[in-house]
Amino acid sequence: MTARGAAAPYDSSEVGGRTQPGPAALPSPLTSPRTGRQKRIRTGRVSVRARAWAELLRLPALFTVPGDALAGTAAVSARPTPRTFLAIASSLCLYEAGMALNDWADRDVDAVERPHRPLPSGRIRPTAALGAACVLTGAGLSFAAWAGRPALTVAVPLAATVWAYDLALKNTRLGPAAMATARGLDLLLGASAVASAGGAGAGPGRRTGDGGAGPVGGGGGVRRVVGSFGSGRLAGAFGGRADAVGDLGGLGVGQKADAVGARVSAVVAEARAASAAAPTPAAFQSIRQALPSAALLGAHTLALTTVSRKEAQGGSPLAPLAALATTAALTRLVARARPLPTDRTGEGRGHGEPPSLKHRTPTARSLSPGPLAPPCRRDSPLRLLDDPPAVLRAALAAAYAVTAARPYFHAALNPSPPLTQRAVTGGIRATIPLQAALTARSGTKSATLTALLTTALAPLATRFARKVSVT
Repeated sequence: MTARGAAAPYDSSEVGGRTQPGPAALPSPLTSPRTGRQKRIRTGRVSVRARAWAELLRLPALFTVPGDALAGTAAVSARPTPRTFLAIASSLCLYEAGMALNDWADRDVDAVERPHRPLPSGRIRPTAALGAACVLTGAGLSFAAWAGRPALTVAVPLAATVWAYDLALKNTRLGPAAMATARGLDLLLGASAVASAGGAGAGPGRRTGDGGAGPVGGGGGVRRVVGSFGSGRLAGAFGGRADAVGDLGGLGVGQKADAVGARVSAVVAEARAASAAAPTPAAFQSIRQALPSAALLGAHTLALTTVSRKEAQGGSPLAPLAALATTAALTRLVARARPLPTDRTGEGRGHGEPPSLKHRTPTARSLSPGPLAPPCRRDSPLRLLDDPPAVLRAALAAAYAVTAARPYFHAALNPSPPLTQRAVTGGIRATIPLQAALTARSGTKSATLTALLTTALAPLATRFARKVSVT
């Protein structure tokens, strides 16, 4: 007799007064019944534990993270570099750290409102969730440090904002603003990583972007000019006194060149040490260029977070209506081209100018298209056909509007918990086409390709969201 609910290891039959195993239930020659059952139990436990961690970290929401750094890279009119992928890794770690810390901080509230979550249900211990948040934060800062000092300068306040939101600001009026700040900083992280790559590209003897050069020895160029300098004039060229370069009165032209070369090398070494100790001005300029895109992404996050504050209880339709208005405004803004500061000719490209004219000379730009190509009106739909990136921006803006506006509208009509949660899910999914539209605003070929790759993350996020909830 076997216990209830348990199956016998194998069937038996009476043959000649002896019990013989049935042929259909013979054990496998590679494993015994007990070993196979233990493996199935162990595999089942691993899958349950893995699903619990997937729910805790909200893994489908990870697909909304890489687009931040890619949009930041496109905002500074640059191509993705290996440092960009380090910035993406940093963003992923910090994002998941915030997810784990969020459930740890809300474990008492979730025990009442969401008892099925991994921590209230006992599938994951609170100490494990807190430890994962700490480890992921350290990993995110490490990836940012490998991406360069400017990237680390952005990652540190990003991590601080994540922890401050989960531990103190979430249930206050500053909660949505803190979350929007975190999203904006995540985009700036990608822009700063590209600036780090640009700053690291100038090696010894190579002219840098700020006009610096490598160490200069006693070369012929110095020899040709140092003969016309006295010791006082030479010191004035360095902004110092005569003793700054020593007494050169009794030296020949060659010896003076060697002395000046040594001094120049020392000055260059000091300048490089100073530039390594702090972010370069080019890094701050890249961050300033990416601020408009960060503001647009932050506005979307602000509206989404405001709606999510009442997703478990439901509430007023004001938050979904405000999010709907924000979506309409962002759709109009991201459909426009971002004006580039300069191009290879030294002049900026206007909103209506096709990218094919970007690198032409001013003379070629001034030429008329000819009698066979009459100019289109500015409000004509045919004008989009001359600018394929504009078509892509319009399509991505429309995808963003459709993905976000419909659930917001339903939640505004009936702000019940199920519809509010659907609105939050739709807002999270709409982040991907918004990131792609922000990337495509640059109008370059690399930005167009990056925007298409970012868009490809949307169906993956939808597929995995069917298995694990993103809210």
